[in-house]
Amino acid sequence: MMSDWKECTIADLGEVVGGATPSTKKPENYENGDISWITPKDLSTFSGRFIFHGERNITEIGLNSCSTRLLPPNTVLFSSRAPIGYVAIAAKEMCTNQGFKSVIPNTDTDFMFLYYLLKYNRDNIENMGSGTTFKEVSGNTMKSIKVCVPVDIEEQRRIGAVLSAIDDKIELNTAINENLRLQAA
Repeated sequence: MMSDWKECTIADLGEVVGGATPSTKKPENYENGDISWITPKDLSTFSGRFIFHGERNITEIGLNSCSTRLLPPNTVLFSSRAPIGYVAIAAKEMCTNQGFKSVIPNTDTDFMFLYYLLKYNRDNIENMGSGTTFKEVSGNTMKSIKVCVPVDIEEQRRIGAVLSAIDDKIELNTAINENLRLQAA
């Protein structure tokens, strides 16, 4: 039986959070940093769902020097410019640059369902972007995007699990193919 669905906004599902870049002129913001810091470029070559780190880390000093903030595990990262629509799940605590409008899911929102919801709505969100040089989705725009979701988190989890099982197989096949490629090399 179908459960009840509700129309709501992304802001109803979680907290929308932007990121920032510590000054690159100050080596102490980056050198020997152990805080994962993700940029849209990191997601351009990323094909999985759970991301652990990007190309660069930042330090505690770097974190405190700008308005980026630590996002908890299972935050859904969504690139909001250059390009719009890369989606990944934080595998651990991390932060992002200003190219993201990430969503920290509420207690009644399943993170995996939210991940697929944002992927599914990618084009819709991109169309809401504005800007002349390159399109960008603002925090307020991201918060106001209308979506339909199951009211019951258990139903969200069931849907997320079905879609996730398919991606598990895809990721496994990709790993097997890469392993075979390396053996053949």
